[in-house]
Amino acid sequence: MPFIEALRQLSFSLGKDNFCLIHVSLVPVLGVVGEQKTKPTQHSVRELRALGLTPDLLACRSAQPLIGSAKEKLSQFCHVPVENILNIHDVPNIWHVPLILRNQKAHEAIIKQLNLSRSAGPPELRDWTLMAESYDNLSTSVKIALVGKYTNLSDSYLSVVKALLHASVACSQKPSIQWVSASDLEDATAASAPDAHTKAWETLKGSSCILIPGGFGDRGISGMILAAKYARENKVPYLGICLGMQISVIEMSRHVLGLGNADSEEFNTDTPDCVVMYMPEVSKTHLGNTMRLGCRRTFFRKPDCLTSKLYGNPPHVDERHRHRYEVNPSFVPMLENAGLQFVGCDESGNRMEIVELQDHPFYIGVQFHPEFKSRPRKPSPPFTGLILAATERMRTLTNVSNGDAGASE
Repeated sequence: MPFIEALRQLSFSLGKDNFCLIHVSLVPVLGVVGEQKTKPTQHSVRELRALGLTPDLLACRSAQPLIGSAKEKLSQFCHVPVENILNIHDVPNIWHVPLILRNQKAHEAIIKQLNLSRSAGPPELRDWTLMAESYDNLSTSVKIALVGKYTNLSDSYLSVVKALLHASVACSQKPSIQWVSASDLEDATAASAPDAHTKAWETLKGSSCILIPGGFGDRGISGMILAAKYARENKVPYLGICLGMQISVIEMSRHVLGLGNADSEEFNTDTPDCVVMYMPEVSKTHLGNTMRLGCRRTFFRKPDCLTSKLYGNPPHVDERHRHRYEVNPSFVPMLENAGLQFVGCDESGNRMEIVELQDHPFYIGVQFHPEFKSRPRKPSPPFTGLILAATERMRTLTNVSNGDAGASE
């Protein structure tokens, strides 16, 4: 109700020519006869009118295109012109939605409602059309192991999933996300649920690249460390985001530097080797307003690094952040001597933002969240790099396999 009232007041204060309300409603198909039912939309429009809002356009969701009689019935009982009734039916991929709206002249109805005919032109969707159609024609897919804590609810990683989609399509690949619960990779699971443990490792090893996204809390951390170790030792393309970057630092500290107790202060406050620490300038007892949030600038310490090349060799990049913990700068020299290069930092030089592993095809960790700025026609550079590296790995393995087959023949 607060949102409805806010819209009502907004429509009154702006005036009719400056306000366009599009009401989205489901048109279900009930019964074996397959009749499209308009009653739910009629009732919802009636309720909306009773609350002081009158829809200018109807956007009707349905599995199949609306038949003419359904549109006429909606127009008659909802008091909306037929040309203002839009049908958003199921499409092969969501990028087709702007195209079907354009084909139904939705832009003309909106322009007319807002009295913009003298300043607005036709929509320019040539590139968008090419992108939507090219996705439909993709024939090869890339397997991406997403190792996380919340894999039972995939929407928890929706931004990451969309960023993988954007990057994969830009690389002419379909993303095939292999969900791996980090806890299933742990040794404890091998004893309690051996089938789940075996399946998780088979999925991880059968993927062309590994991605560890952000997260909070200590559940599944051991599994993530094992996944990062597998990627490092087996030259599997790896991208760590926020927590994923911190995982790579902990893993290197434990298994390369020999610091067996290396950990994050988030998981173990008493560790003698605190390689990931709580941000020193914020309170440890008060959680409100203590995150490093929003768009921050990252400067490249090494201009010739891989991440800089992916971004187009700029002196710095601006990416969004969301974290409370970061790499302890005291351990940076040791880690760099071991091969983990901190190629990006903030303006102070103390906050480590980007890491890369030497002598590895693609092993990158970023403290920021590049998925937040990914767009269909402008994929995030770290994600694009991951998919390119995974595609190259698939090609190499295929060539090796074909060579072995030829030799055996």
